[in-house]
Amino acid sequence: MSYKIVDKQQLNEVVYLMDIEAPRVARSAKPGQFIIVIIDEKGERMPLTIADYDKEKGTVTIVFQTVGDSSKKLGNLNIGDSIRDFVGPLGQPSEFIHEDIEELKKKKMIFIAGGVGAAPVYPQVKWLHEHGVDVDVIIGARSKDILIYEEKMKSVAKNLYICTDDGTYGFHGNVTNMLDELVTKQGKSYDEAVVIGPMIMMKFACMATKKLNIPTIVSLNTIMVDGTGMCGACRVRIGDEIKFACVDGPEFDGWKVNFDEAMKRQQMFKSEEGRKALRNSDGATHSSPNCKIGGVH
Repeated sequence: MSYKIVDKQQLNEVVYLMDIEAPRVARSAKPGQFIIVIIDEKGERMPLTIADYDKEKGTVTIVFQTVGDSSKKLGNLNIGDSIRDFVGPLGQPSEFIHEDIEELKKKKMIFIAGGVGAAPVYPQVKWLHEHGVDVDVIIGARSKDILIYEEKMKSVAKNLYICTDDGTYGFHGNVTNMLDELVTKQGKSYDEAVVIGPMIMMKFACMATKKLNIPTIVSLNTIMVDGTGMCGACRVRIGDEIKFACVDGPEFDGWKVNFDEAMKRQQMFKSEEGRKALRNSDGATHSSPNCKIGGVH
């Protein structure tokens, strides 16, 4: 079975959006989950966060940045082309979907997206909007020309705040500067923050939310490699516990994540020597004992 590309958009110089025809995945998908793409028989596994889904059309939206050979190959495909494997939904859905809707409506939530993180933030904000829950959103980018998802997010967020590092658009500063502006200067208050973006951005955002006493959830989809819990790449220390982002997450309490250790693992995992060192130092905790290839095609 193959999965047809029914829409393709280039969001900026290196980021693409694709709608994939995958009815069974679309019917089961929930905010916060991810899928695994394998382009062809020789393709590697690529975990990608679900950026949207349409149960009626039977499509799932993925957004990806072309950084390696596989993602560049995916970016070269066009409408009408097909992907060999499209497995999901995988991972645990966002915890708020299990909460009482009326209680959710009383919460003041803010979502903070950095770069491509705007894509996985969108289905969460969309789900809340569809259930009558108003939330604020910050989207940060280095500059205006790489900003994505502004119009989509405007349609589902109560308030959308755009910031750019170079000041070419919106607020001049990063997402933590924008959050500080909202809370300390504009007098806004929040009960919970959800932060998705590059690891270093999530680390500093969590430092800021802790200072402001805003409990924070982060999504660690950025540290996945094979998406099964077997490779050990997404092993992460959450407080005193060892977790695996692809099977236990990808969402965790941001204040408990050991970001420095996770980022060091990311760098080491890029070489065979580094992977061997990690296997030796991790011992029995290198891969997840709960690994299971779930989801549907």
